[in-house]
Amino acid sequence: MALSETENECPGGEGGESIVQTCVLGGFGESCETRALLSSLSEVHGSMVTSESATQRFLVIMNRYQEQPHLLDPHLEWMLNMILEFVRSEKSPPSLVHLSFKFLYIICKVRGYKIFMQLFPHEVADVQPVLDLLSRQDPKDSETWETRYMLLLWLSMTCLIPFDLYRLDGHLESDGGKAREPTMDRILAIAKSYLLVCDSPRDAASVLVSKFMTRPDVKQKRLGDFLDWSLTTISQTSDQSVRDIMVLDGALQSLAKLFKHGKRDDLLQYAPTILQCLEQKNLSESSQAMLRKLGVKLIQRLGLTFLKPRLATWRYQRGSRSLAANLSMSQSTTVAATPDVETQKLEEDYDIPEELETVIEHLLVGLKDKETIVRWSAAKGIGRVTGRLPKELADEVVGSVLDCFSFQETDNAWHGGCLALAELGRRGLLLPSRLTDVVPLIVKSLTYDEKRGACSVGSNVRDSACYVCWSFARAYEPEELEPFVTQIASALLITAVFDRNVNCRRAASAAFQENVGRQGTFPHGIDIVTAADYYAVGNINNCYLNISVYIASFPEYTEAMIDHLIAMKINHWDSVIRELSTKALHNLTPKAPNYMATTVLPQMLPMAVGIDLHGRHGAIMACAEITHALYKLGKDVLKLLPEWYVLVSQYIEGLKSPQMLTRCGSALALGSLPRFMIHSKLNQILEGLQQMCTVSQKDGSFTEARRDAVKAIAQVCVKAGVCAHGSPDSALCSENVAGVYGALLNSMNDYTTDSRGDVGAWVREAAMTSLMDVTKLVASIAPEILLPDLVKCMMCCLAQQAAEKIDHYRAHAGNVFLRLLHSTEPAVPHIPHQEELLSIFPVETTTSLNWNAPSQAFQYITQLLGLPQYQYHTLLGLTVSVGGITESTVHFSSQSLFDYLRGIQDNHAALTQFGDALLSIFRDNLRNDRVSIPFLKMLDQILANSCFEIFTTQDNHQFCVDLLALCKECKKTKDISKLRACVTVFCGLIQFQGEVRKKVLSQLLMLLCHSYPVIRKTTASQMYEMLLTYDDVINPEMLDDVMTLLSDTNWLSDLATVRTHRNQLCDWLGVPRPQVVTKVTRISEGRYKRQTFYVLSPC
Repeated sequence: MALSETENECPGGEGGESIVQTCVLGGFGESCETRALLSSLSEVHGSMVTSESATQRFLVIMNRYQEQPHLLDPHLEWMLNMILEFVRSEKSPPSLVHLSFKFLYIICKVRGYKIFMQLFPHEVADVQPVLDLLSRQDPKDSETWETRYMLLLWLSMTCLIPFDLYRLDGHLESDGGKAREPTMDRILAIAKSYLLVCDSPRDAASVLVSKFMTRPDVKQKRLGDFLDWSLTTISQTSDQSVRDIMVLDGALQSLAKLFKHGKRDDLLQYAPTILQCLEQKNLSESSQAMLRKLGVKLIQRLGLTFLKPRLATWRYQRGSRSLAANLSMSQSTTVAATPDVETQKLEEDYDIPEELETVIEHLLVGLKDKETIVRWSAAKGIGRVTGRLPKELADEVVGSVLDCFSFQETDNAWHGGCLALAELGRRGLLLPSRLTDVVPLIVKSLTYDEKRGACSVGSNVRDSACYVCWSFARAYEPEELEPFVTQIASALLITAVFDRNVNCRRAASAAFQENVGRQGTFPHGIDIVTAADYYAVGNINNCYLNISVYIASFPEYTEAMIDHLIAMKINHWDSVIRELSTKALHNLTPKAPNYMATTVLPQMLPMAVGIDLHGRHGAIMACAEITHALYKLGKDVLKLLPEWYVLVSQYIEGLKSPQMLTRCGSALALGSLPRFMIHSKLNQILEGLQQMCTVSQKDGSFTEARRDAVKAIAQVCVKAGVCAHGSPDSALCSENVAGVYGALLNSMNDYTTDSRGDVGAWVREAAMTSLMDVTKLVASIAPEILLPDLVKCMMCCLAQQAAEKIDHYRAHAGNVFLRLLHSTEPAVPHIPHQEELLSIFPVETTTSLNWNAPSQAFQYITQLLGLPQYQYHTLLGLTVSVGGITESTVHFSSQSLFDYLRGIQDNHAALTQFGDALLSIFRDNLRNDRVSIPFLKMLDQILANSCFEIFTTQDNHQFCVDLLALCKECKKTKDISKLRACVTVFCGLIQFQGEVRKKVLSQLLMLLCHSYPVIRKTTASQMYEMLLTYDDVINPEMLDDVMTLLSDTNWLSDLATVRTHRNQLCDWLGVPRPQVVTKVTRISEGRYKRQTFYVLSPC
């Protein structure tokens, strides 16, 4: 419809305007080079390299003229003559002949065979040489098919000589006395043989048949036999094999062209038989689109044969088809020519053959075919056949075509129906009386869009509907289309600016432009055509956001465009189209604010809670965009929501929904409410959000909802404002600030995990941001309600997060920490150790410190260990980093930690304080594997690096005693990784002196008989390394025996075996043997649980 170009546009593309490259040539500029190429054929044909090079160069030259082939017309004759000189020369070797025909085929392909074949010499003297040359060709040679193709076309032209072919035969005896085959039979045999081949010469053979069989002498003698042969060929083949498909193709092509070029009187007697054969063949059910197309093509030719070749006198005739003449006559009234009554009566007397009903039925079925080429051929057939029918029968055909526009039909039927209507209108066969039925269907077709799976169909229907509108512009007088101008103009403009497909937009633009020029009745046509031309509609963003606004400035189109967006686009399956539509509605609101407020918004509200997901999404966005636009226009938007207060209660109730997305949406909605809706309900909103954060965190569910609730708490507080002595129902004040901070600080300890990993990090990140926003707000307005304990807890929690292992969240926490520390307007009060912090983190670190890099972050954060109020939380965060699994994090965090510990090695008080913090963390997280396992790994590294060497000189140091007691509790776990970590810590504790060493050895010896074989083996291996490291643990005389027993014993054996070896070790090490004790615990009435474990015998 529109200019053809290969372009696949992404609807969401933000690229610039479409750039269409055109190359308009003024003439054949390569004439000299072409002459040189053709002259060199005799020199290059012998080498494959040189001949291929020349062919490729000639292809490049010719292909430039694919879109303007008429420029070659003045040069075709001399090019043909130069090439035919090589062909006709007896000295030319076969390779030169084949190369010459290849060049001829290239020219023919560009210019088209119908034009080019007319230039072939077709005198009597040419018949025999062409026939002889063609007879010498091998039909199976795939390298020389161009030669056979061009020879068949040449032979087609020589068949047009105005002499009977028998005059060319002369004496039919050859020199050897053997009878020679007549020329007529030779040509017919060649034509039949090439109709059965599998390459392009088959197409040329069908042209030869159409020219040869229509000769007066041939049709008398051979037409019947050839048609019998064709029908036999069609009947005996199927479309199941490639060979049969090619044979059917050739036979159908030849018959279609024969009935196209032959005279009706000669072919009419054969038409019923051929139609019957085609019905039996049932080609419409074939899986091959080309066979179905040829079947439709042949059937329409048969239909034209059944009818006398005449032009329907009842057809609608427009006064002038010239655009210039149309414009010049627009000032005067032009009346369409109508036939007189006598002519109509004569027409009614014309008998219509019965077979025509079958023909039309097949053509109507072809309109619904799944392939475009079949539908297009059927549409043209409908137009041609209808043009020879009486008025009443033609109207019945139009009615049958209109039946294609049913919503029970597929998009293929709609597309075929549009093509047929365009053909009927273009030929004047669609009378103005039918326009009242046709125009509404075409308007529907212009917006036809059906979803199929993940995409939609209907772009071909919309494109063909544009073609119908284009054809109507040429077919009818302005007064005929005037009642429908508003419908057609609005529908075309809607398609031109809002269609998803760029080709449809351009087709609609071209159809609108044609109507503006031909009809002259489209409102504001010239102005709109200038703004929405072929190039402008290429960019979909420009169409939706700019062109649509300009068109809507004309009142005739405003409401139609808005209604289309509401009905068809905001519920579109493509999210990009939905978003563009809502933005377009925002831009269109100033053009019809009252219509938007009173009509559109009430329609949107039910859609926003409907069952269709796409519709809900689009309606919600549309409501937001329209409301925002009305607000900017100064409209009282509150009048549109008379029951707004009910929404707050609905959203608070939604926080308790069992559906996670409902909770998320309710939380986000509460956070987005304007201040007047929060007023007097702040306490209720905050309680609902805080309760959801607390309850859902306990059972580990609704993580995304907690994240959104945490964000909403800050948003609500910011919008409500701060008033130190205000009401807790209207502002953040001294009465509710503690609750807000409590919920946010509690969310900082959300470490929920699921199959996706540490999803609690989403909540922690949101809590950090919310804390910063709320703190800055309170500090700027009422810093007196910001209690020291709240600030201390907040800064300590941020320090903990800034010491943890995940780079992204560590960086976020560090940046928030520094922004609060260095905030001056407002300044955050009561920050613990603020002066020391400012010396650790000078102001330049806010921009220079990369918290994402472990090599930079940990050397700063470990300095907080020296500040008493930050020590516990910083060490807690470092625990999961030092005891983690990421190599770079473990390396730099442990390196920074050990640097700090080396700095306090000689400071007994500082080391004791650090040890107490360690024990507190261990005690608080004893059953929390997220902390306890990394803690044991970190403790192992600390002990291995002799960081508590000052404690080891004192017998039974309290730090070791307390640590041993806590490790004994960990030993009860069933987690293998935790048990392994415990073993390594026990081995590290062996360095402490006194009775505690005996207790450590006892724990290790008990682990040698653990129920898990892998723990027994790990313990033996670690004890072996321990005895190598600490040589003062046992008597040197027994060392070799102990080491041998640890290394040689198979600790994976059964417990009875390894217990013997373990008891031997107990005797050598001077440790009491553990005794097996069975404990029976009552679970319920009549049910008991038996537990077996080891206890140490008294020394």
